[in-house]
Amino acid sequence: MQIAANTVVTIDYTLTNDNGDILDRSQDGQFCYLHGASNIIPGLEKALDGKTASDEVSVTVPPTEGYGERDDAMLQTISRNMFGPDQTIEPGMQFHAQSPQGDTMVITVTDIDGDDITVDGNHPLAGVNLNFDVKVVDIRAASQEEIEHGHAHGPGDDHHH
Repeated sequence: MQIAANTVVTIDYTLTNDNGDILDRSQDGQFCYLHGASNIIPGLEKALDGKTASDEVSVTVPPTEGYGERDDAMLQTISRNMFGPDQTIEPGMQFHAQSPQGDTMVITVTDIDGDDITVDGNHPLAGVNLNFDVKVVDIRAASQEEIEHGHAHGPGDDHHH
């Protein structure tokens, strides 16, 4: 079977940046997704299209096909009073916030200067080339329920939405 839309694909992967630092990895068949449902970044999904079980793929995904380019407009300085009075705030901390469009997004504290806190709404991997080494472990047809839900269900998963 080949990887195509509406197949559930299990992969092992290692993700590194251009310096060779490991950013993420999944081994022992622990990661599966529904191909064609935008469950993974577009560049990796394109690279896996048409592959078969046991194929190995090395691909560099540019930011435009990953988490996008960094956008300086996503940097914002807010007042400490936007947080609870007893809340400790430190650079590197992440919080969920609501975008102007109403979407939930993760913001990262990048700097603190007195009561001014600089936050970054860019994805932490925005602007980064993503280097994937992938081994295709398994491919199967997706169930109708998985297709309707838009994601893969694991073994014994009676996902009710």
